[in-house]
Amino acid sequence: MRQMAELKGETDRWRTLEKKVAELVEFAELASEEEEPSLREEINSEIDKACSELEELEFSLVLSGEYDRRSAFLAVHAGAGGTEAQDWAEMLLRMYLRWAERHDYRAELIEVSPGEEAGVKSALIEVDGPYAYGYLKSERGVHRLVRLSPFDASHLRHTSFALVEVLPEATRDVDITVDADDLKIDFFRASGPGGQNVQKTSTAVRITHIPTGLVVTCQNERSQYQNKETALKVLQSRLLEFELAKRAEEQARLKGEHVAAGWGNQIRSYVLHPYKMVKDHRTDCETSDPNAVLDGDLDDFIKTYLKSTIGETA
Repeated sequence: MRQMAELKGETDRWRTLEKKVAELVEFAELASEEEEPSLREEINSEIDKACSELEELEFSLVLSGEYDRRSAFLAVHAGAGGTEAQDWAEMLLRMYLRWAERHDYRAELIEVSPGEEAGVKSALIEVDGPYAYGYLKSERGVHRLVRLSPFDASHLRHTSFALVEVLPEATRDVDITVDADDLKIDFFRASGPGGQNVQKTSTAVRITHIPTGLVVTCQNERSQYQNKETALKVLQSRLLEFELAKRAEEQARLKGEHVAAGWGNQIRSYVLHPYKMVKDHRTDCETSDPNAVLDGDLDDFIKTYLKSTIGETA
């Protein structure tokens, strides 16, 4: 039913645009006969809007991978560098949350490991919405930040790294079947800030998949049951990735070669000093406005990368 609703929404957009273009043709003929300048200006404005919408719809055809329509789980991991890297990981986390908000996607924090002084060591969010995975898969890899450190008393320039992972949402009972006997489930008290219920009861859940050794933790919900359901959902997505990675031809497409969050592996650099620039090293797409990018304005980078992969199976 969900897939049918998504397909209906997509075809409705094409039909609506088709109807709009037909109406514009009629108006254009009328304007040609009457030679009314104001009418021609209005039509040109509507033509520009139609062209923009057509470009957006055509771009959606790029997202034709097996899992591109699905929601996604996005994880951010701080690289080497202590507090600097952990603060950078939190900046990236905010960037993706803002991007999701701009696109009317529902983004929910599933699990977070706070840094000792600031930032986060790692965090996992669920981005729920059509084509979330198709767009966000372009963000997999190492992200590098260059700036004057706010944590350095000498205010020196520092370089920090963080790793971003993106997983497609698994469809329960279709992609992956999890045997209850293969699971070890532990309950514990949630760490970090929270209300009385979070701090005083064992609501947090840790699930270990014994055959693979995969471990998933969830502590953001108030009830033990909700945390368990969310953790199982994340586990299924990780198992889906695990199964896909066992096939060599799909490993490169869905996960890519494992890389360390450090020098020489970055897919994108965010430079705040001595000049301002964000550059994607895979496509050479760049901008001189890093503040906008860090506030979630990622579409140029995402679309440029996805267009560069046309012809590849994603």
